Amino acid sequence: MYTALYRTERPETFDQVLGQDHIVRILKNQVKTGTVGHAYLFCGTRGTGKTSVARILAKAVNCTGEGEKPCGECPNCRAIQNGNFLDVIEIDAASNNGVDSVRELRESVNYPPSIGRRKVYIIDEAHELTTHALNALLKTLEEPPEGVMFILATTDPQKLIQTILSRCLRLDFHRISEEDLKGHMKNICDKRGVEITDEALNLLTSNADGSARDGLSLLDQCLSGGDKFLDRDLVLDYLGAVSDDFYIRLTDCIIEGDVSSALVLLDEVLREGKDVKQVLAGLVGHYRSLLVGQFVENPESMLNMSKENVDRLVIQAKSIPLEEINRSIMVLANAVNNARYSTQPRILTELAIVTLASGIEAKENAVSKARIVPVKKNFQEKPPVKVAEEKPPAIIAEEKPQAPAPDKKTAAESVPEEMARDNGAESNTDLEDLWSQVWDKIDDLGSVTMVRINSSLAGLSQSDFKVLITGGVSMMIAEKNRDILEEAMSQVVGRPLKMVLKEGEAKKNAVQESFFTLEENREEESLWDEMDADAPGVEWDEESEDSLDESLKEEIESKLNISVRVED
Repeated sequence: MYTALYRTERPETFDQVLGQDHIVRILKNQVKTGTVGHAYLFCGTRGTGKTSVARILAKAVNCTGEGEKPCGECPNCRAIQNGNFLDVIEIDAASNNGVDSVRELRESVNYPPSIGRRKVYIIDEAHELTTHALNALLKTLEEPPEGVMFILATTDPQKLIQTILSRCLRLDFHRISEEDLKGHMKNICDKRGVEITDEALNLLTSNADGSARDGLSLLDQCLSGGDKFLDRDLVLDYLGAVSDDFYIRLTDCIIEGDVSSALVLLDEVLREGKDVKQVLAGLVGHYRSLLVGQFVENPESMLNMSKENVDRLVIQAKSIPLEEINRSIMVLANAVNNARYSTQPRILTELAIVTLASGIEAKENAVSKARIVPVKKNFQEKPPVKVAEEKPPAIIAEEKPQAPAPDKKTAAESVPEEMARDNGAESNTDLEDLWSQVWDKIDDLGSVTMVRINSSLAGLSQSDFKVLITGGVSMMIAEKNRDILEEAMSQVVGRPLKMVLKEGEAKKNAVQESFFTLEENREEESLWDEMDADAPGVEWDEESEDSLDESLKEEIESKLNISVRVED
């Protein structure tokens, strides 16, 4: 049976590891000095050599050969390489991620190594272990029996609990550089008698994206055709990708606004069997190249294309404004993300091309910036404040359910667009009326009444509204009831807004005026003076007092939306 290239070319010693010199240096020194730890955590993206290095380390601690370890020739090294060494146990955490699997592991570690010097557990995709399984592994991982070591490999270390991370020596694997990958692929082709051009190697390494396994899989795909000479065009054909010339011509159609030619050009390459997702990803990369071409004087070293195409790309880049490149990349990136989970990626690709060529979004943005929303005021008239004629007894406020508020238009119709900026409100009256509408939306005021009395709306923006509050107690109550106030404001303006509280001198509102008026009347009214109560012509009896009480109760209830009780 044929063995895949990434398996036959797997490194077997530290010196063969590709692009991880910083890790090889640490492990070789630990093996040489006898300071190998009991728990390691190998982190890194796919195809960077985590499992391969774990096996090499397992060989090194069990190698019986002379000289540098692992030797790769002794019986233990060969057995580990063939996967039949009893003391090296590889566990796939993705399919063995429960507490029961960890319990079996904890029981097996109590047995000493049967053949080698150390029993090595390699747990691949360790982040797939459940939290309970990781907690069950903690004690064993921290203090394993003599002769036992753990190597955890993961692509997502942030999913591991902190107590696991603190018990392991963490080594981070880097993406493999394109130069290292090119040299490795070139050596493989030479051993197989295949000639490959530098342009073809550049294309393969750029598609590998720093992963040796991905790069070797792509090379294996190209070598499977039996060709003894691989150039860029042949590699493009094997990968299902398209040439740089296609992207340059397609971008020319987009720049000129020729939607028809752009769609026909796309149809031609798809008829040839090219993968639409690959074409879409390549178009994003082409706009990235345009961005580089605008700012880098000699972009050949940064762009994976021929000298002739680089010259054409630089000319094209100079004809596109930077804002247009930015817009195009955002539109295409959104299309790539949506196409990833779509059953109709071609439609999304065609829509993205039409959007770019016709400038739909750019036109919509220009119209939205120029649009002015007319002011439509529909605030209800506030009733005049009544003035009490007589001084009331002590009044204590109690909570009263609010009657349903009359229908009002949303702020999208009643608040001018100029109020979208903090200091751009048309007048203070607009803010006062808007703040009044907010309180009408709150059915159950309770202690929030104090906030209503001591607050005023200071500004309104696209994302928040600013409230000035007088007094620390009112500020505390407002913060405690933030969700209620933000929900009421969102009902009025038609969009969610964040409340920003600032302590300061709040502007007097109608509710405050009612209190101040009542307070002034209480101070000025001569009937409050006992001497005046006995003055000739003044009659003060229980019936007149009850009448005054009832009048004041109605006054305060209508202003503050609370019920009152009168104490003697």
